[in-house]
Amino acid sequence: MNHKNFEQVIQNAASTVEMLRNSQIGAYVYPVVPTEFSNWRDEQNAWRDKAVLFDQTHHMVDIFINGPDAIRLVSKLAINTFKNFPVGRAKQFIPCNYDGYVIGDGILFHLAENELVFVGRAPTANWIEFHAEAGDYDVEIIKDDRSPSMPMGKAVTRKHYRFQIQGPNAKQVIEKLNGGPFPDIKFFHLGHINIGGRKVQALRHGMAGAPGLEIWGPYEEYLDIRAKILEAGAEFDLTLVGSRTYATNTLESGWIPSPLPAVYTGEKMKAFREWLPANGYEATGSIGGSYVSDNIEDYYLTPYELGYGPFVKFDHDFIGREALEKMEGQAHRKKVTLAWNGEDVAKLFAANFIGEENYKYFDLPLANYASSSYDSVIVDGKVIGFSMFTGYSNNERAVLSLAVVDSDVEIGQEVTVIWGEPDGGTRKSTVEKHKQFKLRAIVSPVPYSKVARETYAQGWRTGDK
Repeated sequence: MNHKNFEQVIQNAASTVEMLRNSQIGAYVYPVVPTEFSNWRDEQNAWRDKAVLFDQTHHMVDIFINGPDAIRLVSKLAINTFKNFPVGRAKQFIPCNYDGYVIGDGILFHLAENELVFVGRAPTANWIEFHAEAGDYDVEIIKDDRSPSMPMGKAVTRKHYRFQIQGPNAKQVIEKLNGGPFPDIKFFHLGHINIGGRKVQALRHGMAGAPGLEIWGPYEEYLDIRAKILEAGAEFDLTLVGSRTYATNTLESGWIPSPLPAVYTGEKMKAFREWLPANGYEATGSIGGSYVSDNIEDYYLTPYELGYGPFVKFDHDFIGREALEKMEGQAHRKKVTLAWNGEDVAKLFAANFIGEENYKYFDLPLANYASSSYDSVIVDGKVIGFSMFTGYSNNERAVLSLAVVDSDVEIGQEVTVIWGEPDGGTRKSTVEKHKQFKLRAIVSPVPYSKVARETYAQGWRTGDK
């Protein structure tokens, strides 16, 4: 059946939940960048012990917002305040639907007067583009979509390259590139660095725990800038990180990348759904995991549950404000790290070689097999939350997952994670026939990494701003 838009897809589905749980989109792909440059164990170790180069050029959408109403537009869409957002700043940008549930997030850069760029995943980029078109805003939108997961031999180009230099040796690498001291850029402020005679834009960042820089510039300079970074970094053990390894850094640093965007219900959201294509992220994305509800809204999450409560500021009018004002002060689920029991994980892996039970395959280093993961977290037979992003950290020698759990769950408490889907699994192409497996896990801080907890500026993945 040919559908004209996303709303028609929803209306013709017998169940939105079942549609997403059985999506045939396949595995989420970080495009273009090789899976591994060395091996994912050494690549993980390098952001803790040496320095790494993350290539972020291809897997995110860039939305350029230009015009006198640029700030008015983003302010209307985000829970964040914009009273602290002059030119030369960046912030984590978090929009909600009209009922106060998160659509997504990403990083918003204030490049110049009346010039912004949002960098992140498709749902938030789509939400911005829709309101720019549908609302009364004097802005121009330029969308540079993520690179295709399967280029099929076609050339891949972007407007910008985007790299991050991170890790304890990042300072030395950057100083050598710059030909002088580490640039005096405050955390999440913008500045410049000199690379091979070029003045390159930079954001002070700390994605892997230790302070570093994110840099970007014209895509045609990609190879030259990359080569100069590698040359400068050679004596400091700068390590290239592949796409297989890249996403696992968040297990240690604590950001939940892909909650289900809260766009599938609500009369006020209908115009947006009618604007979205029938084959976009929202229509083709998948839900995986042991948690199953007939109500798609049970998969929605609030800013408070994802650790974004401190970002909610009622100093401006924004979509979802009224709903969030009612939620403020209530008990909310909270974000934690779950450290899975090593003996139980060993039994899960051993079943691949010993015995006849077939449990859901656990891929290394990242075990997610859907766009959005929801594995049930159990205490005394009751679901008390979701495990939402799961993988292995060689730095911590542990399987970790980022989770949202009830407010009364305590650090150090033991819980049970249900790994695998019920009834033998769904029809997703990433799911083989299997049985569910129960594993113990210890509720732990987020970020899990002691380095990240103690060196991140307040507010960036710590929920303190």
